[in-house]
Amino acid sequence: MKSPLTITFLGTGTSQGIPVIGSDHPVCKSDNVKDKRLRVSVLLEWDDHTLVIDCGPDFRQQMLRENVKKLDGILITHEHSDHTAGIDDIRPFYFRQGNIPFYAAQRVFKSLHERFGYIFETANKYPGAPTIDEIEIDSDTPFNLFGRKVIPVQAFHNKLPVLGFRIDGFTYLTDVKTMIQSEIEKIKYSEVLVINALREEEHHSHFNLREALDFISEVQPKTAYLTHISHVMGFHDEVEANLPEHVHLAYDTIP
Repeated sequence: MKSPLTITFLGTGTSQGIPVIGSDHPVCKSDNVKDKRLRVSVLLEWDDHTLVIDCGPDFRQQMLRENVKKLDGILITHEHSDHTAGIDDIRPFYFRQGNIPFYAAQRVFKSLHERFGYIFETANKYPGAPTIDEIEIDSDTPFNLFGRKVIPVQAFHNKLPVLGFRIDGFTYLTDVKTMIQSEIEKIKYSEVLVINALREEEHHSHFNLREALDFISEVQPKTAYLTHISHVMGFHDEVEANLPEHVHLAYDTIP
């Protein structure tokens, strides 16, 4: 019998986080801790294994908050900064453990090489820089991760391909706007589905609330959580109260 898979929401906010810098929007000024959102990421744990999906600019704060002492790998959905800008903060893990495995599409590694060249330098590399083991993945090829099968799922963030992941009954997707039917079939009837829902108004590269709820109806998970949430979605408690019984507004783990 497999050990349980534990999921922790490290961040559930959009690319600016909540509160947004300099904003006087009521949600940004909310006293409810559930309205404070770091950039999207989740922590995955089973047995003695610890992995993270995405490594955004709040990565250091998230690792400190959850007291993470060991990191067995990072799965990257796509190359945008709110999902990758924390890459330098893997250094404490690298200093203790050695190379940190990253699982990402070939295109994503190309972007990281361009933006974080000092990490990928092979000649005269700065000794304080971390080293990454590049493990290329694609939506056609499931892979094994410490005894669990990971099924990559491709979606589109406007025209940019992004990867989601199904691990056993858990499916994580973010920055989705469209998905072809064959990819939807991979995640049908998940026990838990996490999917982005930016706001009520339509957006060019993200599901809005109605699109996310329609997608959930098609996938038919037992439980669904909405993530990558903008401040203009509204107050957490008010939005949560109006969702279907099996759908919830995710929120960052409260210290």
